[in-house]
Amino acid sequence: MELIIILVVLIGLGAFVAMLYNRLVRLRNAYKNAFAQIDVQLKRRHDLIPNLVESVRGYMTHERETLTAVIEARNQAESARQQASGQAGEAGAMAELARAEGSLGGVLGRLFALSEAYPDLKASENFQSLQEELTATENRVAYARQAYNDGAMTYNNAVQTVPSNIIAGMFGFQPATMLEFEDREAIQQAPQVSF
Repeated sequence: MELIIILVVLIGLGAFVAMLYNRLVRLRNAYKNAFAQIDVQLKRRHDLIPNLVESVRGYMTHERETLTAVIEARNQAESARQQASGQAGEAGAMAELARAEGSLGGVLGRLFALSEAYPDLKASENFQSLQEELTATENRVAYARQAYNDGAMTYNNAVQTVPSNIIAGMFGFQPATMLEFEDREAIQQAPQVSF
């Protein structure tokens, strides 16, 4: 009889551990999926930028330095995006991505501010279309980032609270890092466009 009680307790304990482990796996997969949505939107953003630069190149003949800065920032952001896509939630990858996207947002802001001095550029249908696409993408990035941070917070709560923190420690579940862009104004707010 005692053996049966011990066996039932062990089976119950094993089931409880398995349940907590499976929950942690589901939550980790959820925040990684949410990061994949950010990745898609950032890739879209990065793909739009060369087209934007090409559309303004003919108008901004004296602004080569700004155009070069945009392309360089875009390339750095794309590199950080590629690195982070395989390391969602890891502190170093998230910090580098945030830094690169903040820099990109800053130079894009300069580009849009300079475009105000070029009436022909502002009237260009191609430029307006690209600017609208970029604005829509900025909004999608902000939404996807919020979904990722919500998923990461839910996962972190499970990793850090009792009793699942015991299972997380046993199986090597690490907290996920939130994604906060350094230049929040450039990412969270769509670029101001006036025609």
